[in-house]
Amino acid sequence: MSRDLPCSGACLRNAEPILGVLRRHFADRIRVLEIGSGTGQHAEYFATKLPHLTWQASDRDEYLPGIGLRLERAGLPNTPAPLPFDVNDDEWPPGVYDAVFSANTLHIMSWSDVEHLFGGLPSLLAAEATVAVYGPFNYGGRFTSPSNAAFDVSLKATAPHRGIRDSEAVNALAENSGLHLVDDISMPANNRCLVWRRS
Repeated sequence: MSRDLPCSGACLRNAEPILGVLRRHFADRIRVLEIGSGTGQHAEYFATKLPHLTWQASDRDEYLPGIGLRLERAGLPNTPAPLPFDVNDDEWPPGVYDAVFSANTLHIMSWSDVEHLFGGLPSLLAAEATVAVYGPFNYGGRFTSPSNAAFDVSLKATAPHRGIRDSEAVNALAENSGLHLVDDISMPANNRCLVWRRS
């Protein structure tokens, strides 16, 4: 891939472990909305490995050119042009999806943004839709490793509204939106993948 495309080392490292989760939980899915596609690497990789899925990338406007260029060069038949998406927008992307995926986004958003995200999800979800979120989480209000504690400090130093989220608080938002937790998977580098199904 050309060097002029945006590239995330984290995406290179975590794509294969996440793929293992998606092979199980998205096996019977058809249409996926990825929220916060960033560099577009996950969209390209998962759309390649899971060709039965139509993988709809989305992100804020400033990321769309890079995502669009990557997907255009990949030339995959199951990756439409990326959609603009900001949880604080009055209008969200059109369409209904039977799966939603997001990686490394909740600790970058403010907590208010996380609330908006889960509050608005029902408008995007088909009946019995699956939602998978990857990233670091705290449990019982505690960090799961010294490296996550250090990462949280660095996040807050960059922007005070950022930080690793408590899994229990996130799950409460999900439950309020009609989702129930069906899997909580340990991932490399002290990350987790939480998977919900719409009731």
